[in-house]
Amino acid sequence: MRKLILSGIGVVLALSASVALLKAEELAWEEIGRENSNIQCLLVGPGKSGIIFAGSFGCVLKSEDFGKSWRRVLNLSSKSQKVNQILFDPANHNIVYAAADNGLYRSNNLGKRWERVFKGRNNDEAQCISLAMLPYTLFLGTKAGLFITEDNGRSWHKQNGMIGSVPIISIDFDAKENNKIYLANLNGVFISSDSGGNWERVFAAHVADSENEEAGDSGDQDKGERSSDMRFLKADINNPGHLYLASAKGIYKSIDRGKSWNKLSEYGLLSRDVLMVCVSADSRVFALTASGVFLYKEDRWKELSFGLAAGKINHLALDDKGILYAAGEKGIFRSSLNADEDFARKGSIQDYLRGEPNIKDLQQAAIKYAEVSPEKISQWRKKAAIKAMLPQLSVGVDRNSTDLWHWEGGSTVNCYDDVLRRGKDTIDWDVSLSWDLGDLIWNDAQTSIDVRSRLMDKLRHSNISTIAI
Repeated sequence: MRKLILSGIGVVLALSASVALLKAEELAWEEIGRENSNIQCLLVGPGKSGIIFAGSFGCVLKSEDFGKSWRRVLNLSSKSQKVNQILFDPANHNIVYAAADNGLYRSNNLGKRWERVFKGRNNDEAQCISLAMLPYTLFLGTKAGLFITEDNGRSWHKQNGMIGSVPIISIDFDAKENNKIYLANLNGVFISSDSGGNWERVFAAHVADSENEEAGDSGDQDKGERSSDMRFLKADINNPGHLYLASAKGIYKSIDRGKSWNKLSEYGLLSRDVLMVCVSADSRVFALTASGVFLYKEDRWKELSFGLAAGKINHLALDDKGILYAAGEKGIFRSSLNADEDFARKGSIQDYLRGEPNIKDLQQAAIKYAEVSPEKISQWRKKAAIKAMLPQLSVGVDRNSTDLWHWEGGSTVNCYDDVLRRGKDTIDWDVSLSWDLGDLIWNDAQTSIDVRSRLMDKLRHSNISTIAI
């Protein structure tokens, strides 16, 4: 029982230090959704405008005071239809686009009034998934392929080939060369160097047909529902040609516009299936998985969502002030990312651990509790040796009640004459001394002392290992 208690002390103290460290590294998340739930996408306005757009099921929400209050600015025809992406016109931030399940909407006055500029010819074309806006050109990814307009949505041209018939998952462009467009669909990653005129596949995806994959059918996959490991594509705005691809198998990076790809480390990433990637203004990479939000640093992932109670997270967004936004099942949350604190908040950790015991203090506390200090063990050994020189003393006491006597008076009429009578009891006692000379060489007490000595050594190493972990 004592061994279990001692182990518990080391575990509790080590866990206390670990919890303190985790709390110090946690980001402080603030809920700004104001009871608006099931948010699917976000768009954060620039500078100090305070404007935030949020897409949900059946509506677009807008805040003009950094999330203190919200109001609906666009209602879709059905609450089952969701808004998949919201985008500013880079040339005019008064123009906002919203890609929804029933078409593409545009507002020319920051969401006050909306008009549908694309609705498609069928349900697949109407389901708008992704957007990218370049000067005079808008790229719209739908479930039925890619559409392009160069006249503000008055006419649309559908692309052919491998990007004209499958869902377009994500679209982005090179910040320095706007004519280079990057696109991810079910078949892989494609690049266009002439503003969408021609496309080249630079990354092939694994595509499965849910109806015939197990049967090994290699026929037309378009006949059934198709699944792909492609999730999201993002270009680094500060490094031309740098791309990040989120997939069901992890995150891939290219530094040469998709010509070659390297897979980033998965160390610290709780799930390989990465849903989304964000790249900050200083090229820090953030990943969203079903397990939470992560930051990539020093070839490993650090979770940032320990204190984030958002349920299922659907979208990440970054603004130009270093604020990270997370939108999901339970609303909208934000947290400040201060680059000077290096995300580890080393000063806060040192301040928190300033009053915590060090390794030596932990060892001494455990040894004192177990009563196995080196000084005490040394005293035990000396006393055990002295004890062997002392004899074993035994004392015996016995009571003798067999004393009888007989009185003969010669009378024939006295009834007490000639009768055997009991005499007085007597007490017998003895004292004996004995030595076991073999105890001078070794005695059983040494075994118990050695057990305590091993316990002390075990406590030392156990506590060091536990704290190191």
